[in-house]
Amino acid sequence: MAVAVIMKLRLDKYLTEMGCGTRSQVKKEILKGSVSVNGEIAKKAERKVDTEKDEIIFKGEKIFYAGYEYFMLNKPAGVVSATEDKKERTVIDLIKESKRKDLFPAGRLDKDTEGLLLITNDGQLAHRLLSPKKHVDKEYYVRVAGRLTEADSAAFAAGLHLDDGLVCQPAELRVMTSGEESEAYVILREGKFHQIKRMLAYLGKPVLYLERVRMGNLLLDPVLERGAYRLLTKEEWQALAKLTEETGKPRNFNKKESDFLLKKEKTSCNPTK
Repeated sequence: MAVAVIMKLRLDKYLTEMGCGTRSQVKKEILKGSVSVNGEIAKKAERKVDTEKDEIIFKGEKIFYAGYEYFMLNKPAGVVSATEDKKERTVIDLIKESKRKDLFPAGRLDKDTEGLLLITNDGQLAHRLLSPKKHVDKEYYVRVAGRLTEADSAAFAAGLHLDDGLVCQPAELRVMTSGEESEAYVILREGKFHQIKRMLAYLGKPVLYLERVRMGNLLLDPVLERGAYRLLTKEEWQALAKLTEETGKPRNFNKKESDFLLKKEKTSCNPTK
């Protein structure tokens, strides 16, 4: 889902934010007559434009403004949850079809952990999703070495105090299979460093595989291949906003932009390998 915040911006800032070039490059194109506003050639970079009402054409292409973008990513192993890294490939590197250049992962998954990750530039929503005060569930599928028992589930429910000093809030451990290797679902309402791995290691059941499948009411789309992503639907975004009691700056859906993005909203995108 891409959401437009109605505001007035300098024309050069508008174009820069939408990835048309650096501020200096955009200014040069304006001086060359490559930019029009509502059918008229723009002459000044500092001209104010309305992000909702004005039609901006840049070098023959209509440029729609996206104030906020929300992507569901099925994170693969081997990729780090960061905006940039000098040595490692990041989750942002996987997002190829974005208007915004200020995206970040809402929370993090370990390099070897897979599954649901929300990529956005909406800091307020991300904060509310991740704040322990909001008690937003994060659900994970886990496979461990060793036999998970009812006693392990009870320990999770009571809250663990680990040997390394980490105090864990009560959590849910739903055992699915139990044997030499066991499978379960874990539901947390916090997200401390390596928390699930540390909790299960404390119980003598080291994690072999970990995948996040849900954040609040946002479920990992089962049709998304590992490493693929798509825009959130309008319904998914609204459900997340309602869940976290979003009360900040009003967001209005840009009709022009919604029509333009309609075909993309339910389409998965495979990253360039």
